[in-house]
Amino acid sequence: MLAYLIRRLWQMIPTLIGVVLLVFVLFKYFGSDPAVILAGQNATQAQIAAIRQQLGLDQPAWFQLWIFIKQIATFDWGKSWATNEAVSHLFATRMPATLTVMIPIVLLDTILAIPVALGVAYVRGSWTDRTLMVATTIALSISFLVYVIIGQYVFGFQLGWFPVQGWSDSTLTNLIVYCPLPVLLAVAVGISPQTRLYRTFFLDELSHDYVRTARAKGLSERSVLFKHVLRNAMIPILTNVGLALPGIFVGSFLIEFFFSIPGMGREVLLAVNRSDYPVIQASAVYLAMMTMLINLATDLLYKVVDPRVVLK
Repeated sequence: MLAYLIRRLWQMIPTLIGVVLLVFVLFKYFGSDPAVILAGQNATQAQIAAIRQQLGLDQPAWFQLWIFIKQIATFDWGKSWATNEAVSHLFATRMPATLTVMIPIVLLDTILAIPVALGVAYVRGSWTDRTLMVATTIALSISFLVYVIIGQYVFGFQLGWFPVQGWSDSTLTNLIVYCPLPVLLAVAVGISPQTRLYRTFFLDELSHDYVRTARAKGLSERSVLFKHVLRNAMIPILTNVGLALPGIFVGSFLIEFFFSIPGMGREVLLAVNRSDYPVIQASAVYLAMMTMLINLATDLLYKVVDPRVVLK
């Protein structure tokens, strides 16, 4: 496994280089001139030229790329153009709020969807299965924005169970007071596609010969489902969870915007609206790095879940 780990880490290098070059080219040749954005509409050409020199934009492209690579390696992206806040400090202060909301959402989505999907897969074709599939289809057809508006109106304004917006410096207070409503709404939306997808995984496993063999040997249905079907279906489930994990570190634009949560999703959205290039570039590069590391961790977990998996 150590050889596989070293090989995978080595293979990440060209991928990361490709991401860095792509981000650099997009912002260098297809974005607006940063000096013009910073100078404002009433700036003179002399002021724009001074800003270009300050940012190093008057240097050759290869030198600007070298500066960009040093920023990535040292985690020093300078300051936000909009707020004059250090980008590293921005990440450090916004990420906790995002993780406080997103981690419960991903955990609850997975923990709730797996047993529900396994149950309806076992009673495939029954009224329970059909009713649940219709309900999940209806839930998928409704925009998340509708859930937010109705949820805030009913649970916030009418019943007064949860605050509609707000955040504090206490993680415990945020989890108890401010997180339940956005987490509840996000799980209500996210559990539907997860249930349908996991049901497909379980149905595929239930159709295999080893399930019939296990039943013929006299194993209880509980043992067949949890010791065989669930374990074999965990590989595609881990793949799906691994694809969702990078989103934890970016956050949800809608959730953070409508519930006034000072997280990364809201910050990235504001950065796009303000053309705040340092924040956008840092988010793009570090999200790519995080995605590669999570994919590696997911591949290693395959071996833990199923010892028959061979890592090559």
